[in-house]
Amino acid sequence: MEITDFGRCERAARDWARDAIALVEADANRSADTHLLPFPLPAARGIDLYLKDESSHPTGSLKHRLARSLFLYALCNGWIGPSTTVVEASSGSTAVSEAYFARMLGLPFIAVMPAATSPEKISLIEFQGGKCHLVSDANQVVPEARRLAADLGGHFMDQFTYAERATDWRGNNNIAESIHNQMALERHPVPAWVVVGAGTGGTSATIGRYARYQRLDTKICVVDPEGSAFWQAYLAGDFTIVTGRGSRIEGIGRPRVEPSFQPSVVDRMIHVPDAASLAAMRAGSEVLGRRLGGSTGTNLWGAFRLIAEMLGAGRTGSVVTLICDGGERYADTYYSDDWVAAQGLDLAPYTAVLRDFLDGGGWPG
Repeated sequence: MEITDFGRCERAARDWARDAIALVEADANRSADTHLLPFPLPAARGIDLYLKDESSHPTGSLKHRLARSLFLYALCNGWIGPSTTVVEASSGSTAVSEAYFARMLGLPFIAVMPAATSPEKISLIEFQGGKCHLVSDANQVVPEARRLAADLGGHFMDQFTYAERATDWRGNNNIAESIHNQMALERHPVPAWVVVGAGTGGTSATIGRYARYQRLDTKICVVDPEGSAFWQAYLAGDFTIVTGRGSRIEGIGRPRVEPSFQPSVVDRMIHVPDAASLAAMRAGSEVLGRRLGGSTGTNLWGAFRLIAEMLGAGRTGSVVTLICDGGERYADTYYSDDWVAAQGLDLAPYTAVLRDFLDGGGWPG
């Protein structure tokens, strides 16, 4: 049977995809697991806190896992080929990580982002080989990414839609399985709570589904910053709520409830003021001797509150949360007193709450 030019092209594309998947999987084999760090609390309290350090990925954040899963999902669906331009709507860590994988596969990558995005973020994406496409209206980032991908004959990754379905929540070396395996030898191996933020909602969906699949008693708490729709929608039971605001805490919080967020696997949500996030970020950095990012501060505030409630109820156990990224990216914002003051944020009352908790385990109210 004669092989047509179309058949040859199809076979070449299939061979390319096979090799591309192998490259991405090799990255997973090198870097998928990250350290689980104990946070020093008095052992006599009977409650242990652990931080899964996602900042140690090659691109420095939790989004490295997401980007890898999104690329594998797109490759296996036949959406990305040897000359596909990859487009994403992101001005932060997701774009950095996706640019890394696009460069690994020799593909052009474009991040669509608001024109107000800081030069530091743009430089991180460009360092990984990506290009940045700026739009004046932040609400048009997703439509513009979709349009640009269509015009270029490329592929719009659409992290907010595909985050929860691109990850195999049953296991396959996902973050939930990694936490569970690393906790196996601890004194409280099954966490009472896992605390995460929501940007796409993919991480809470993965961990929540995994806990149910493995028949664990672990509960999932999602912490949400100011300006985000997730907490308001969860509280009201109305997932059409739109805030029309962005989040000052990079990587988490959205003005609408994204398709990847699965509220049915979330056991509790905690609204965290931005000043509390930054106070906890700074307090955690002092304890650990390293700079943490803002979303890690949000996680810590929620984790500390849950631990205080457990102490008050006379319970023992363990709580796990994430170091989403390092604080080096935020030297001119979250760690700048001038920037904090310009944002109208007063960290002092929240710093006092944290001091009381770390010293004695108490919590107001």
